[in-house]
Amino acid sequence: MRSSDRSKGCRNIILIGMPGAGKSTIGVVLAKRLGRAFLDSDLVIQEKEGKLLHEIIAQEGLDGFLRIEEEVNASLEAEGAVIATGGSVVYGQKAMEHLKQIGTVIYLQLPLETIAERLGDLNERGVALQDGQSLHSLYEERVPLYEKYADVILSCENKMLREIVVEIANNIINNCSK
Repeated sequence: MRSSDRSKGCRNIILIGMPGAGKSTIGVVLAKRLGRAFLDSDLVIQEKEGKLLHEIIAQEGLDGFLRIEEEVNASLEAEGAVIATGGSVVYGQKAMEHLKQIGTVIYLQLPLETIAERLGDLNERGVALQDGQSLHSLYEERVPLYEKYADVILSCENKMLREIVVEIANNIINNCSK
């Protein structure tokens, strides 16, 4: 784990990464372990819009979806929560600046091969893809953005869920005690 900012760890914990990286799953378990609230920004978007992610993309187009996603993430209000974001949150500069202000951003890093194994139908899952875009090109496009916005980069390859949660929890606890 690489950490660049220790002052915000006691506040919100924000998980970013590719679809299939485990943001929501890790987020729920981490929130339980730390006794924090859990917030999934994709669910907030769906609730606000009254539609599933793939329905929003189909009706609003990719640009429309990204605009909605940025607006929702830029307005999230939480304190002491674990927040799982959608994989495309890093396209919204305003949203990412807001998230970095309200907590520690942790990039759950996995290689492309592992992501590909975990994902099913990308469209059904509500993954924000350009027409004809491959998972490989999406990965290449997003990784630099995840790295840019991350306060912490956590390699999750060959780690069990429990190991990842313990590693994040220990890092957060250490940050809070400084």
